[in-house]
Amino acid sequence: MVEGVHCGSCVHKIEKALQAQPDVEQARLNLTTRRLTLAWHGTVERGTELAAIVVGLGYPVVPFDPGRLGSLDEAEERFLLRCLAVAGFAAANVMLLAVGVWAGHFQGMGEATRTFLHWFEALIALPAILFAGRPFFRSAAAALGAGHTNMDVPISLAVLIAPAMSLYETMRGGEHVYFDSAVTLLFFLLIGRYLDRRARGAARSAAERLMALGSRSVTRLASDGTTAAMRPEDLVRGDVLLVATGERIGADGRLSSPSAEIDTSAISGETVPERVARGAGLFAGTLNIGAPLELRVEAVGEGTLLAEIVRLMELAEQKRGRYVALADRIAGWYAPIVHSLAALTFAGWWLIGGLAWQQALLHAVAVLIVTCPCALGLAVPAVQVIASGRLMKAGILLKSATALERFAEVETVVFDKTGTLTEGTLDLIGPHDPHDLALAAGMAKSSRHPLARALVAACPDAQAVRPVTERPGCGLEHGAVRLGRADWALGEGPVLDRTAGPEIWLARPGVAPVRFAFVDRLRADAASVVAELERRGMQVELLSGDRAATVERQADAAGIACWRAGMLPADKVARLEALAAERRHVAMVGDGLNDAPALAAAHVSLSPSTAVDIAQTAADAVFQGRALVPVLEVLTVARRARSLVRQNLALSFGYNLLAVPLAVAGWVTPLVAAVAMSASSLAVVGNALRLTRGPRSGHS
Repeated sequence: MVEGVHCGSCVHKIEKALQAQPDVEQARLNLTTRRLTLAWHGTVERGTELAAIVVGLGYPVVPFDPGRLGSLDEAEERFLLRCLAVAGFAAANVMLLAVGVWAGHFQGMGEATRTFLHWFEALIALPAILFAGRPFFRSAAAALGAGHTNMDVPISLAVLIAPAMSLYETMRGGEHVYFDSAVTLLFFLLIGRYLDRRARGAARSAAERLMALGSRSVTRLASDGTTAAMRPEDLVRGDVLLVATGERIGADGRLSSPSAEIDTSAISGETVPERVARGAGLFAGTLNIGAPLELRVEAVGEGTLLAEIVRLMELAEQKRGRYVALADRIAGWYAPIVHSLAALTFAGWWLIGGLAWQQALLHAVAVLIVTCPCALGLAVPAVQVIASGRLMKAGILLKSATALERFAEVETVVFDKTGTLTEGTLDLIGPHDPHDLALAAGMAKSSRHPLARALVAACPDAQAVRPVTERPGCGLEHGAVRLGRADWALGEGPVLDRTAGPEIWLARPGVAPVRFAFVDRLRADAASVVAELERRGMQVELLSGDRAATVERQADAAGIACWRAGMLPADKVARLEALAAERRHVAMVGDGLNDAPALAAAHVSLSPSTAVDIAQTAADAVFQGRALVPVLEVLTVARRARSLVRQNLALSFGYNLLAVPLAVAGWVTPLVAAVAMSASSLAVVGNALRLTRGPRSGHS
């Protein structure tokens, strides 16, 4: 685990230094988890030498510890919040004093009064900057100490030079100071740093929650028939596990029992429990809902499929972390240009213009202040805040700072089936004889099986039948009456009219057996949403872990031509990677635990509020309600927001094109700069507010 990493520049620097080593095959640093993954040719001891390279860059390296990572991030968040509060308090008060000074220019304010107010500004601003600027100062100092630079170096330079020159001007009774600009800039920078930290913390917890599905204790069955409780990581290949009814399987292996009934929703997303026979592969994290079973262990710990899903999520988060927001891409070349202009202004006035170095430096600082990216800094956030508010009113919560930009780039939408395209609940198909339905529902009240619960929901007023014996993996028995699997309930008789959907059979002596079939219904607007997406020119796909016949039926009903069935989590990720290789920006919509790696791997992702916690954590946005129309709304708002952001950036650059030459010429005073910056900032915010008046997406 690498400490002190807080931005993409840090990640790039560390990876570049490691990849420069001839024996390093791969170096990947996850910005979210701070986990460094290295692959090299050589001895184990070489790993220590490679870690020393990272330490030499100014980043401490320690063994990975999720608990330590969580506590470090919590402490960093609290520290940033304190800095943000101090900077906000100082910015508000210094700005009030600065307004008084500006007004005094038109009221004939005396020099003594102006100097007095300047000292008050210094009294508030200097301690605040020294305290609140520490996140940037520490990072810049560490980088410079290691002989490198990062984005915090120019930030720290701007934040320190302006108040230093302002203090010099105050001491000599000068007319212009820049305390307000410096502390306000610091305040906005801290807002961005704090929100970025919060967003990364939310993403990190997705993989951590997924690991919680692993069993904390398993029961090992010895050759002499005795049992012992132990930790899953202490198992070895060939051990035999005894898994009780309702217990999660703690390792990957092969079924030793004759048969079993497994809830595989954690891996495949399939709603109906899977009936498996001896020798079938079973996976850690799945649930045994049938009779107790025996399992011969083949993989434990990091070798299980569940651990592989966690690795898929971390890899996906790492790839997504490489997405560079538009504002960051602009900052990458904006800051060097501004600082170069300031340096040239200083050199020009001092060496060519014949001014004293103090006055030349004031002109250079004026360039830094007048190009203070207030409007540029507001160009993206103003639109994002207003867009987030509009989406919130529509029941859509954005969870990532860059989600809006990525939604605007989407050309392909991929849906999961169960719980996303469908409602995720089983409904009984067709009319049935009231007596048959009441008898079956009365027996089903004695079971917690998903099909039994669906049967009870279809006839909730049925009188409970007693006594009922539950045969795990088979069904329910009331005397000679059976309710359950076809082969068990019907005995040796023929299986009648079987379809691909889930079913349950009621069998009684002397009476024709009754089949109760179930379907997971599509969301009411699924077909219309798919049609609208295709009308907009988007490609729509359906990926599901369910059986092919079930997926085909639902895809046809929704109007989706491209569908794939039997998809494991890794298969879904592979499909998304294939689409990405075609240079397509994919939005993934899913709700299950098995969708979490795909949600993290997609260019951008959504999850319904009914989804499992892990899916909601992995997604970039969460939407409420039973409808799918929020998918259209977020894509509509994102594209309109992108258009407004581009307009705002044009306004900001237009302001700078006018202001910079004046500042370089030495014609800009703090009053002129303040008025110009305020006007450009108001123009940017006013343009962003147009988003609130935009049309709703609907189905038009």
